[in-house]
Amino acid sequence: MKDRLKDIFQWEVRSWSRALPIWQRNLPKERPLKALGIGEREGGTTLWLALEGADVVCTDLRPFPTRTKEMHLEYGVSDRVTYSEADVLELPFPDNSFDVVIFKSVIGALSEKQRQVKALEEIHRVLTPGGVLLFAENLHGTRIHRWLRKRFVKWDHYWRYLDPITDLDLFAPFSRIETHTTGLFANLGRTEFQRDLIARIDPILLPMVPTRWHSILIGAAFK
Repeated sequence: MKDRLKDIFQWEVRSWSRALPIWQRNLPKERPLKALGIGEREGGTTLWLALEGADVVCTDLRPFPTRTKEMHLEYGVSDRVTYSEADVLELPFPDNSFDVVIFKSVIGALSEKQRQVKALEEIHRVLTPGGVLLFAENLHGTRIHRWLRKRFVKWDHYWRYLDPITDLDLFAPFSRIETHTTGLFANLGRTEFQRDLIARIDPILLPMVPTRWHSILIGAAFK
């Protein structure tokens, strides 16, 4: 199970994998299930959906590394996965195409809120009525997070981290949304071992601090 979680979530696995119970609870039970993975360079959330029995279109802006397809083959789900280069701002799929759309740590890279709004509108468009968006995205966290990112995170200058309160309007096109926050100091670890260790302590501290200090937003949004 540990290796599977690592292949699905890739980094800060203990914190980000807290999305799984929320995603699993909101994943439609009917099969066949047609799904779209966005920003799936390593193919992690595509892997999870395929293991759940969904047929998944795995997309990214750039060509996929060889390892992504190899991983899906190793897990025996390659027959459920197709690959496509796609821009979330202009998805090359018809309206009402997918029962599920999923992304993890993607829309922050769009830099501007208006572009994030456009991405969520596109996702809403390609979902079937009653379909669900499952997501996990980075929050801006504490002042310590923001200071350290400016010093050590090479993409900080263009990444737009979400606010767990004021940015919920991004999901305005959806009829209903369920959100949870998690993560605190684990992502300050310099190695995955350190992040895993700190992530064991974070749940004790999370209820004691403001939601805006949390570092991960998890949710399900319904069309």
